[in-house]
Amino acid sequence: MPPIQANPPANSPQAPAILKRQWLLPRRTFLKGAGALLGVPLLDAMGTLSALAAPDAPASGVASARVQAPVRMACLYFPNGVWEKNWFPKQTGADYEIPFALEPLARHREQLLVLSGLDKQHSHQGDGHYAKTANFLTGLPVRRTAGKDISVGGLSIDQLCAEQIGHLTPLPSLELGIDPVVSGIDTNVGYTRLYGCYISWRAPGMPVAKEISPQLAYERLFSTVQSTTISKEQRRRQSDRLALLDLVLDDAHRLRTRLGRDDQFKLDEYVDAVRDVEKRLEFFSHPDPRQWKPSSQPHLMAAPKGEPGDHQQHVRLMLDLIALAFWTDSTRTGTFMFANDVSGKNFGKLIPGASGGHHEFSHHQGLPEKQEAYTKINRWHSEQLAYLLDKLGSIREGDRSLLDNSMILFGSSISDGNRHDPANLPILLAGRGGGRIKSGRHVANPKGTPLCNLYVSMLEQMGAPVEKFGDSTGAIALT
Repeated sequence: MPPIQANPPANSPQAPAILKRQWLLPRRTFLKGAGALLGVPLLDAMGTLSALAAPDAPASGVASARVQAPVRMACLYFPNGVWEKNWFPKQTGADYEIPFALEPLARHREQLLVLSGLDKQHSHQGDGHYAKTANFLTGLPVRRTAGKDISVGGLSIDQLCAEQIGHLTPLPSLELGIDPVVSGIDTNVGYTRLYGCYISWRAPGMPVAKEISPQLAYERLFSTVQSTTISKEQRRRQSDRLALLDLVLDDAHRLRTRLGRDDQFKLDEYVDAVRDVEKRLEFFSHPDPRQWKPSSQPHLMAAPKGEPGDHQQHVRLMLDLIALAFWTDSTRTGTFMFANDVSGKNFGKLIPGASGGHHEFSHHQGLPEKQEAYTKINRWHSEQLAYLLDKLGSIREGDRSLLDNSMILFGSSISDGNRHDPANLPILLAGRGGGRIKSGRHVANPKGTPLCNLYVSMLEQMGAPVEKFGDSTGAIALT
């Protein structure tokens, strides 16, 4: 859909005064004319902006037997690497013995690809963590900076999918996490800590804001799931709202150049929220482009209330939301960060024998007691993946399950945390990608195989094929 030209433009004498922004803005300034409030972050240099958006209305219906269910992709990241001896199988092929850290996934063995030998060549330079996590889904060099000039080299695999196929669903993509964004500089290495907070990037210097509140993430999805077909008059009003949102985005882009670095990222998160509303309005302002429709609708879980006090409950709520989003075809692409990079989370309440900081245990220094706790935390993350796979596997889509029609990438940006090594990355791929992935194997790739070779193969399955992505040299055979 071409951009809608607002009439009159914001700089016109006839434009509403509220659209003629000055440098200092009233904190309670907002635009009227839509349905649900989008709050703006409180910036150090200014007050609060707000914009409004309309409720969504996805079409519902029975899936046609002639139309194949789409492939979905989720990229799940956990920090601090793994204790390799308890992660990688010793045997290759289908008859491998499942190692301790992966034992919770044994019931999904036939839906699992264990991959070894994968590497990110552009992460061999730089610090121990930030230059490896920020490019987890881009595979390109991360610019060392403590300032505004951040760069991860290119867009991430999920956002490439959002560009190519995001117009087919109400939400082009869904980004979830647990930890809030941390700003400031890690003076030990000279990198901005922002690099450890994002894996999804719309452009080299533009991260995509992740939602860490289950309640807000639920509300974002709930409006999509619960909507109904809209009338011509509603479509006309949505077009008016799109024009209004265009003005909001124009204002925000002009303001950005005047802000400090931390304020810029707060504003970027606001712009992401506005852009998300704009995309959904565009989707529902036109006939539903999806050929395939979910044949059933889920029984919606009750809206989460506030922030969970239990870490595992928080994680599982987010994984439930991924399953809900895929089930309802609200989006086909999502990312989830179990924690920010360099996470020092204490798992003592969840895991006997793991009382202490996760990051500290990853620097095990060869001490058996630290390696044991480190492995138990790796195993706990595998248990959470198994929980998601249970959910996806229980949802039927014709003669397949939602898990059969998905690809769930699960891994970390370093191998052994004690070495900060980006070679032999711990990567799993669950699901059969619509029946086109030969799972149930340990695939040992030649040493130094680019992780991006896997991404090239995944993009093919998603219907967003590329000849090259990141530092790829080819594709990994998944069939």
